Amino acid sequence: MIVQKDFLNKLKDFGLNSYESKLWIALLSRGVSTAGELSDISNVPRSRAYDVLESLEKKGFIIVKVGKPIKYLAVSPSEVVERVKKKVLEEAEQRANVLAELKDSEVLIELKSLHNEGIKLVDPTDRSGAFRGRDKAYDHLISMIKNAKKSVTVMTSKDGLDRKAEALTSHLKKATKSGVKVRIAAPLNASKTTVAQLNKVGTVKQFKSTTARFCMVDNDALFLFLTDDQKTHRSYDSAVWVEAPHFVNYFSTLFDNEWKR
Repeated sequence: MIVQKDFLNKLKDFGLNSYESKLWIALLSRGVSTAGELSDISNVPRSRAYDVLESLEKKGFIIVKVGKPIKYLAVSPSEVVERVKKKVLEEAEQRANVLAELKDSEVLIELKSLHNEGIKLVDPTDRSGAFRGRDKAYDHLISMIKNAKKSVTVMTSKDGLDRKAEALTSHLKKATKSGVKVRIAAPLNASKTTVAQLNKVGTVKQFKSTTARFCMVDNDALFLFLTDDQKTHRSYDSAVWVEAPHFVNYFSTLFDNEWKR
């Protein structure tokens, strides 16, 4: 049985490896079959077939029929989706509980201590990094905002304002409550609803249309997007982060002049 590679790759979303995918597809095409038959039509070695079928049975993809020779029955794909979804949710809940317990544990205290000691040894010129992919970039942006002590300054594009409202509002709100000054510069064509939403967690001013996107925190750290979000897919959106107080302070002065206008 010939199965396109692209189709097999898509089955990774079900949590299956290559052999599992091939045997499951083979069984779906037959309805019921023996391990030997499935091995022959899927090109999975017989020495591996039984182990792989046992794994599929444990995951709920197939049913083992009683009798000799042992035969296997395929579970409906729609039912498999529900089972996989249930398992993913259960595993996510378990991991969340474990992480919640770690929050105030001795392990985390020790890890923080190690990190703080390590930071002292880092040369200031090493406090920088590059990010590819909007999700990774926003993860670091959130981290910067969480650590803000005095100020958070954001300039963004029209679509960028909508994204930041969704991803950063709760974090900016906490920063504001902690006494952090939040300023957001948005283009004139930005959504009025989004502007009103962000005005509740900081001060929003609108400028002439711009594609510039950056964030400054405490006049020490700068996070700068290098690409035009109108022309770049989220997976290829690129940004750089640098902690350089002298440079960021100068950059901040330029922004302040624009802000006062």
